[in-house]
Amino acid sequence: MPIETDKPANAPRILAEIDGAVGRLIVDNPARLNAVTLAMWRAIPAAVARLEADPHVRLIIVTGGGAKAFVSGADISEFAAVRRDADSARSYEAANASAFRALRQAKKPTLAAIRGVCLGGGLGLAVACDLRLAAEGSTFGIPAARLGIGYPPECVGDVVAAVGPSRAKEMFFTARRIEASEAARIGLINSVVPAERFDAEIASLAATIAGNAPLTLQAAKSAIDRPLHDPDGSGLAQAVRLADACFESADFAEGRTAFLEKRQPVFRGE
Repeated sequence: MPIETDKPANAPRILAEIDGAVGRLIVDNPARLNAVTLAMWRAIPAAVARLEADPHVRLIIVTGGGAKAFVSGADISEFAAVRRDADSARSYEAANASAFRALRQAKKPTLAAIRGVCLGGGLGLAVACDLRLAAEGSTFGIPAARLGIGYPPECVGDVVAAVGPSRAKEMFFTARRIEASEAARIGLINSVVPAERFDAEIASLAATIAGNAPLTLQAAKSAIDRPLHDPDGSGLAQAVRLADACFESADFAEGRTAFLEKRQPVFRGE
């Protein structure tokens, strides 16, 4: 069920679609390998918010339109207008950062389903997600050093969290492209999937995640992310509160009962 379709089908756009327990955020500009325009960057936070607000959605999958690319990065053809000077560049970077932050701070699990090129801002979207699966043949890179642009510091932090400081520096300093096998080896992605099985693997993982207890997933995500994004420890109380809420939920009772009855639990996020 699409919930953002106010532009012509061939126009660059951000789509938010819901299929049962799975929400999909689609970067849809296949004619330009899903390059992201400024308008698209600005549309991402609202699309994420719509998927977050739907009580039926258990998982948000981020993907690109068409079959050739995840996201090839920002639409460089706009740069002369939208990044013409320091002030406009700061405004553009703020839109980038807001898009990345919307995914990074989503309470629901997020999964980047990567097929084809994943470069620059596209990599920024991917590393802002909790999990990243890529089809064989996908390529990754951060070409900022070849374009003379600054990368949003929050997104740099996401890259560091994924691969560590030394690998992150190598990626930024060399601006080289890496293949999916290397991306998996250094921790940039979780795994590489044969192209012919990619859709099935994504569907299987989505079903597994969506079938688990939503409150537990939210509590785990908060606790795992806290050291990365909460260095002063102020978020510990929230992480504890979310963990405690699991034990007061109907889902906790359902999980115990299902275990004793030797059946699959049916969680409701309550």
